[in-house]
Amino acid sequence: MADYKEVRGTKIRDYTTNPDNPIEGQVWYNETDNVAKYEIPNVTAAGVFRTGANLNTARSQMAGAGTYTTALAIGGQKPPGNTSTGETEQYNGTTWTEVNDLNTARRLPAGGGTYTSALAFAGYITASQSATESWNGSSWTNTTSMNTARYAVGGCGSSNTNSLAFGGYSTEYSAITESWNGSSWTEVNDLNTGRTTGQGAGASNTSAICMGGFSGPANARTGITETWDGSSWTEVNDMNTARDSTGGLGIATTALVTGGRTPPAIVANVELFNGTSFAEQNDLSAAREWNGATGTTSNGLVFGGDTPSATNATEEWVGAGASVGAWSTSGSLNTARLDGGTAGTQTAGLIFAGGPTVVANTETYNGSTFSEVNDVNTGRGLGGSFGTQTAAILASGYGTVANPGLPENTNIVEQWDGSSWTEIADLNRSVRQLAGAGTTTSGLVFGGDPGPGAYVESWNGSAWTEVGDLNQGRTSEPLGLGADNSTAICAGGYTPSTATYTGTEIWNGSAWTEVNDLNSGRHLVAGSGTVTACIAFGGFPVPATGSKNEDWNGVSWQETSDLNTARGTGGTTKGSSTSAAAMGGSPTPSGMTSATENWSGTSESIKTISTD
Repeated sequence: MADYKEVRGTKIRDYTTNPDNPIEGQVWYNETDNVAKYEIPNVTAAGVFRTGANLNTARSQMAGAGTYTTALAIGGQKPPGNTSTGETEQYNGTTWTEVNDLNTARRLPAGGGTYTSALAFAGYITASQSATESWNGSSWTNTTSMNTARYAVGGCGSSNTNSLAFGGYSTEYSAITESWNGSSWTEVNDLNTGRTTGQGAGASNTSAICMGGFSGPANARTGITETWDGSSWTEVNDMNTARDSTGGLGIATTALVTGGRTPPAIVANVELFNGTSFAEQNDLSAAREWNGATGTTSNGLVFGGDTPSATNATEEWVGAGASVGAWSTSGSLNTARLDGGTAGTQTAGLIFAGGPTVVANTETYNGSTFSEVNDVNTGRGLGGSFGTQTAAILASGYGTVANPGLPENTNIVEQWDGSSWTEIADLNRSVRQLAGAGTTTSGLVFGGDPGPGAYVESWNGSAWTEVGDLNQGRTSEPLGLGADNSTAICAGGYTPSTATYTGTEIWNGSAWTEVNDLNSGRHLVAGSGTVTACIAFGGFPVPATGSKNEDWNGVSWQETSDLNTARGTGGTTKGSSTSAAAMGGSPTPSGMTSATENWSGTSESIKTISTD
């Protein structure tokens, strides 16, 4: 179809659904939706918000921690009755999941840290709170309280051992600043301007920013901004719009303030601090105050708040210059490998085991660098893998090598708990080159060799059970993704009759259904996402490795930006279709690489045209 610039007076093609593979500039009429649509290119964003997944619980006045793909929403206030809550949710770039509550429910707390290591402190129930709680990735533990109880306090930090609390309200607008060292709070130099509901951001207890809030005897909203250098606060240029009850993210030298209230209205206004001054940015999709926020000025997250009623809406911030729909080079693996198992997200990933000389090495990934941790008990490659950075499964693979090039299959399964590997119940069959999907309590493995295998085994947290076969048996590590043992997608792989296979199937918990094929057949393919939104990249088309990347929208595959380094048997963090990491792999049939690339995708490239 032609690349149309004008719709009026032009005949455009009818489709019952969107075309399988639209091209940039293509225009069509969707008969189901009764609207005209067009395909736009994936471009570099200029500072925009895009819609993310909703919180499970609508609320405001909460704390946030982590990154835009691995975030925590902590405590807050929720309807009905505007009650305080201790509810905590984790975000993986795709969905929010409820996890263990705070021990002390509270609204207007502060927080800092990461998805797996965070601190929550201060807040309000019927009175000001000094309670402090430490998060270890799965639960909250009470620890040493703050010296001064208060609420609506600014806060930041890098982990549960490093945080800063400043301002807030106790009996008056406070300027008190306290520093947390992992075991106790110490009072340090005060803010120059005492305030409440001032928004804080920062990377540690030695570098922070405090923006806006309520200040003074007249309860005046302020745009006053101060930066912390580890010993004192310094006033810098004010925000353009004085406000309170905002969200804030970033670090002392580059921060974002989102929403809030300026009399008499709740606002959607957003401002960016560049280390010297503030500049207005594109607004939030909806005005909100008391919103949670976390991440960086390149990639951030805004969630919840009052609009004026409590909302569960989430928005992802893509900063100016952040590459959208592209791969960018990141830090290299410590141990080059192919055939490794992987789990986690782009900023909290795990890669383990692999080949071709069987290795047991395990490494964690924080979005930029890798760190070695404890090895698997049985080194192997081409096993099925799934889970998170702190809870993963490695199932089967080739476990011993009797002769070079003649690997022996194993049915051994191991589970990772965040610090070590433990052998658990074996698969019913010894197999290699299979795919995996799910969690440590609800997972699935499918395909594999010997075969090509059509067989599937389901994991319930304690035992494996054989369930319904694939329609097409396949080996050589087809793509496998899914949330649990009731939903999964399988794409590509190898069959004797078709070699590099394009077929795609969806699992609904009881049977597999064939859906639209990949555009490029390949085996040893990697991917990230869910059954309704994922990417598939790399692999071995005939005769060499490929760099192709395809995006699945729940109906069809469409090609998008290629990898920078062609590779097969590469591991991947299985976070989302818009955030993933390609780790290691084989750039040639006999070679290995430690090269890692980060993917920053776009959630939507099809736009609707007014059809009046």
